Amino acid sequence: MTSSAAAVSRYNQNLTSALAEAEQRYIAANPSSAKLNAEARANLPGGNTRTTVHFSPFPLYIASGKGSRLTDVDGHSYVDFINEYTAGVFGHSNQVIAKAITDTLARGINFGAPTRHEIALSAEIRKRFPAMELLRFCNSGTEANLLALATARAATGKDAILVFNGAYHGSLFYFSHGASPLNMPIPVVTSTYNDTDVMKRDIADNAKRLAAVIIEPMQGGAGALPAEHQFIAALREATRQHGVLLIFDEVMTSRVHVGGLQAYFGVKPDLVTLGKYIAGGLTIGAFGGRADLMGRFDPSKPDAFPHGGTFNNNVVAMAAGYAALTELLTADNLNRMNALGDDLRDRLTGLATKHKAPMLVTGFGSIFGIHFHQGAARNVDDLDRGEVGRERAIADLKKLFHLDMIAAGQYISRRIMGNLSLETSPRETDAFAEAVEEFLVNRGSLLREAFA
Repeated sequence: MTSSAAAVSRYNQNLTSALAEAEQRYIAANPSSAKLNAEARANLPGGNTRTTVHFSPFPLYIASGKGSRLTDVDGHSYVDFINEYTAGVFGHSNQVIAKAITDTLARGINFGAPTRHEIALSAEIRKRFPAMELLRFCNSGTEANLLALATARAATGKDAILVFNGAYHGSLFYFSHGASPLNMPIPVVTSTYNDTDVMKRDIADNAKRLAAVIIEPMQGGAGALPAEHQFIAALREATRQHGVLLIFDEVMTSRVHVGGLQAYFGVKPDLVTLGKYIAGGLTIGAFGGRADLMGRFDPSKPDAFPHGGTFNNNVVAMAAGYAALTELLTADNLNRMNALGDDLRDRLTGLATKHKAPMLVTGFGSIFGIHFHQGAARNVDDLDRGEVGRERAIADLKKLFHLDMIAAGQYISRRIMGNLSLETSPRETDAFAEAVEEFLVNRGSLLREAFA
């Protein structure tokens, strides 16, 4: 037996020892990240200003990015499979985007006035997403969703919103195992994703007080769980029948198909929200939809809805977004990236079958999720039922997988949701699949034991 094989055998005696070894290896390899995290704790709670990027024992601190790769402060290089949680469609340091930013900065940052840049970007967005007959810009996906909800409530005179368990509509409207304590005080009805009968009943029973239903056509925070065709078709029919507005949160999913998942499903929602990547990597959000609804924001009308925001039309984001969408995110490039993601998910599913591993791969196009789970999962309730009695083991397996992938030069999130960029190459997805297979070979006994 080789020394490396002996080490794997020794540390795989049980999950606890395997995880302890992986954490020790990570700590030893990343002293500069550890030092920065300790410094950050003096100013930020837990050394953190963004919960999503935190993981134990401490997160990696990134020094630079180029193309598809990141380099951390200890000099390690990684292929980026987080890509800013879907916002990083264009990879890192793209020269087209950089030129748009520097050219715009040379003429000024913000003017307290409209510019030609917002006209160009809004026209490009309308071309891609016809349901957005009129739209307005804001500063994040969170803000876009809250403004869409506020629009629905003001336009209908009804106060409640139907959401789906597991949904993430931003940091102030989040439903993972119940509502976040920081959620905006909006009355909600919580239904079950991909369960047509339950959804139709919940809408019918609450129609008199429902202003809107908001849905991610693929739930991102829940682990890249796509909606089913018949569920989306029935949802559109039920909302129309009962006079309830339908909001598609495509902050993430607008990148996984030309025209977003609304085009894939052939459904025209009443309102749509965007964000993440549409400013080429800079801060942005957008909400839009039916002209009769969005026309209420026309400030020339006496009863217009007020909507300010110092940076809504900031020229740098507007210019960078237009350059990114028109020069880089062409239909051909988008289709190539999403096809590469489809192929990667198929390969990972094949590896799970090959190694008889309780591993489920979900997602759509260039977004994927990996779950340690047996059987299908149509929603978070299915995932939760699969974890009953093994919650700690699955959490430890995710941590072990994450640390092993980092050691293999693959930058992936602790929750094991991944995203490709236009810069991701087939060679890099090959290497990712090889690293996953190495995990299934080296740690497979631990994985299968958790589900025995």
